[in-house]
Amino acid sequence: MLNSVNYNPDVLDAIANLSNDEVFTPPRLVNEILDILPQELFESKTTTFLDPVSKSGVFLREIAKRLMKGLEKEIPDKQERANHIFQNQIFGIAITELTSLLSRRSVYGTKTANSKYSFCDTFKDKKGNVVFDNIQHTWHKGKCSFCGASQEVYDRDKDLETYAYQFIHTNKPEKIFNMKFDVIIGNPPYQLNDGGGTGSSAMPIYQKFVEQAKKLNPKYLTMIIPARWYSGGRGLDDFRSEMLNDKRIRKLVDFENSSAVFPGVDIAGGVCYFLWDKDNEGLCEITNQYEDRRVTSERVLNEFDIFIRHSQAVPIIRKVLTLEKDKQRLNKIISARRPFGLSSTYKPLSYGVPCYYTQRIGLKYANLNDIIDNNGYLDKWKLLIPFAPIAGQTDFSKPIKFYFEGNVIVSEPGEVCSETYLVAYSSLKKQDVLNFKSYLFTKIVRFLLLQAVISQNITRERFVFVPHFEKYDTLFKDEILRERWDITDEEWAFIDSKIKAVE
Repeated sequence: MLNSVNYNPDVLDAIANLSNDEVFTPPRLVNEILDILPQELFESKTTTFLDPVSKSGVFLREIAKRLMKGLEKEIPDKQERANHIFQNQIFGIAITELTSLLSRRSVYGTKTANSKYSFCDTFKDKKGNVVFDNIQHTWHKGKCSFCGASQEVYDRDKDLETYAYQFIHTNKPEKIFNMKFDVIIGNPPYQLNDGGGTGSSAMPIYQKFVEQAKKLNPKYLTMIIPARWYSGGRGLDDFRSEMLNDKRIRKLVDFENSSAVFPGVDIAGGVCYFLWDKDNEGLCEITNQYEDRRVTSERVLNEFDIFIRHSQAVPIIRKVLTLEKDKQRLNKIISARRPFGLSSTYKPLSYGVPCYYTQRIGLKYANLNDIIDNNGYLDKWKLLIPFAPIAGQTDFSKPIKFYFEGNVIVSEPGEVCSETYLVAYSSLKKQDVLNFKSYLFTKIVRFLLLQAVISQNITRERFVFVPHFEKYDTLFKDEILRERWDITDEEWAFIDSKIKAVE
């Protein structure tokens, strides 16, 4: 039996473990996020707060608690103070009808704001300042013109949940409350299933809430979102560019392991929260948490086209790119997907051109007429590397291997592969390919790759920080690259902590 004296969990901690498209936010995380705001905001009776994606109401509840304490001297009467705060300072837009009830229960103490049991005794209607309207998608050519949702997946009966989130399904979000907000804060839905899968293949949607919030021009904006935007990708390239070039982002707190803030919730690449300060441009204070450590530094976000989450990695990348400034990078050498035009669903044959499919299927055959060889790989030795080398690993705080003897293939002339693999390098000489493989297997090269990786799939673009040598006429070891790139003992220790050995 649990000791009732020592065990008193917050119910919102207990319900935080849900699917990662609608992750409930634990109160301790909410208070971490509130801590990065100027605390004098909670001592003013004119500060207004909006959670445009209210699920449990925890953001509004914790804001109310701080305001109740901060306004104690200015409004001594407790009931008068509560009435003022709930009526004039905190507002929410629920994402579903159910979460509107839960939010009101958290904020007002009852699911209807005008109940006799409500903490606020001035509301005339049951919604109070936590609203929910059953919005419908606006379909155009099979997609919602606001959020991009698939009509095939989400066109359903009006009595069912549509996931047409009110805040982003309007061109005039300011009309929802007809007022201006000082602080917009929340934890938006992360993705929508577009009929093509879930996880990293589902459609990201969180960026739309950030963009919509900026349109309201608050003094401060802070949200917790997946970290996949660091390197862009599907639907996120413009958002990444906008974020990296916005000097009003003054704080960014990064978690490689999503379970550090959402216990039991697995979000590939981790999560982050940020503070956007409308009237205060400058350097960004970046805090990275991993292995129960927090490392903080100040730097610009847009030094590279991809955001480097670890400040310790930045000087390493700078040195490598400076020393090899005249060289191409591997992102220009490694093949695009489908190097021979064969999809992952291509049916293996029992005769024809030898073809590598998946590790499970191994080497089978393909029809010569189905093969596209625009890059001239067919008659060369090739190093094949898997498109998804770390499938199953979403916690980037743990050391990563990427490539090793068990998942790469030295392919002979005359052999091809499906899109399960990329062609990393090709040559008429087998030894050149083996030398390139030794280069790829070094920890330093895989560490440079890691800096551009934020999901389980590794495309050619992720090799943007890895130099390419015109000749691979020798076997490579980390000692050779350490000397060539002037990697210090401290830098090597950090590299060594992030990358597994291939043996």
